[in-house]
This record gives sequence, C-alpha cells and structure tokens, in this order.
Amino acid sequence: MRGMYICLCNAVTDHDIRRAAADGVRSFAELQARTGCSDCCGCCEAEARATLNEAMTQVALDLPILVAA
Repeated sequence: MRGMYICLCNAVTDHDIRRAAADGVRSFAELQARTGCSDCCGCCEAEARATLNEAMTQVALDLPILVAA
C-alpha cells in the first residue's frame, strides 16, 4: 500500500511521515530534512504538520503506527 500523497512536489506520502515519526523525527524541520516534505511550494505544510503531530501522538501513547513495508 502506497498511502496518500501529502507533498506532491517531493512525492511524500502519509506513510513516509508516519515512518519518519516512528524512526524518531520529532519536529517539522526534522521531517523536512529527512523527507523534503514542504520544501518547494509549501502547499502541503498544514497537512504534513497535522500528520506528523498525529503520528507523534501515536508514538507517545505507544500505539502501533501503520506504515507500508
């Protein structure tokens, strides 16, 4: 499963963002550095931040994060 594209410019999916959170990303700046998300036009920033925040909450609550293999 590929996931929903959040950043079309850099082909970053919601699964990419969730995987980054599971791997320790804890800020939007870290997410940008790791994935390139929102580095071009910035239209995806709000959705990317929301997805990252949701994923970090799941990590903090020790809930499983669903990511494609």
